[in-house]
Amino acid sequence: MDQGSWRAIATRTGAGDRAAAEEGVRLAYRRAGLEEPARIVWARSPHEAVRILRGTAPADGAALGETGASVRGAVVGGPWAAERERAHARLGPDGWSGHWRATGAALWESARALADRVRSGIVEDLATDRHEESRVRLLLLDATLGQLDAAWLCAFEPDDASPLAGVAAVAREAGWWWPYEKVAVISERPLSLHRDEAGRLDRGDGPAIAYADGFELHAWRGMPVPGTFLDELTALTPERIRGEENAELRRVMLEFYGYDRYLEESGAVPVHRDETGVLWRVELVGDEDVVMVEVVNSTPEPDGTSRTYWLRVPPTTRTAREGVAWTFGLGAETYEPSQQT
Repeated sequence: MDQGSWRAIATRTGAGDRAAAEEGVRLAYRRAGLEEPARIVWARSPHEAVRILRGTAPADGAALGETGASVRGAVVGGPWAAERERAHARLGPDGWSGHWRATGAALWESARALADRVRSGIVEDLATDRHEESRVRLLLLDATLGQLDAAWLCAFEPDDASPLAGVAAVAREAGWWWPYEKVAVISERPLSLHRDEAGRLDRGDGPAIAYADGFELHAWRGMPVPGTFLDELTALTPERIRGEENAELRRVMLEFYGYDRYLEESGAVPVHRDETGVLWRVELVGDEDVVMVEVVNSTPEPDGTSRTYWLRVPPTTRTAREGVAWTFGLGAETYEPSQQT
């Protein structure tokens, strides 16, 4: 399977082929030298899977019963180690490093961020105290990530004879799964997944990730936000933005509203101007100042007008030249506008 196919698997949504996923689980147990699980249970989300394992949700309409010990180390950890050792032997340390960068590295960064966000959402929702938090986190450590393991599978390129053949089969059709001695619990993939160009969870008009059981997470450009918060974004005012006590949510508001629009409507005044542009500053209580440089593009648009750009710069910026120079990675003393295009 090529790299593009594994990348598609990592973000695939909707129900997969359950029979193929279950056969992948059985194969993974056999390749690990273990007996196949006596029972395979499906959950609609990782959240529901954890509830099933805690005994607070039914497993296919009945109690889960005894699971036995986790066999993740044998079913997943051992095969990973074997494939990694084989890849190192074939490619050498430098060769493996280059291969990883060319195949799974970027995909793993976004997959890991998504997995961390899902874990955090489950812990936040299910842990009522420190004891419960510890219990939930331990259950999450027993999971393997299914489709989100695509980055490693992309790098290892497992074939039918590979120790990872079963793990790969599950990844193609399902999400997170939990291997135990007697039972395996498999989560369906999400129904929907919305990310930005950087691979971060991102949606302004609904959940960024949603599962069939109702478990969902909201985010704006990777920033976790409450669902009710997004409903407010279309009715923002400068007063509402200034009144938000949570600095991180206030930044989300500013990004959505537009820094230039906020400066204009909040009555901001310029603090410095020179031949490079105009420096604006707005103080925010409990947060760093919003400082931006207003610059006019020296190249006219096709209709003859000149476009204005707003560049956010560090709050320590004191002059427009310093701010524009910073966007080019230069100091104010070395920046020459005539040399920039």
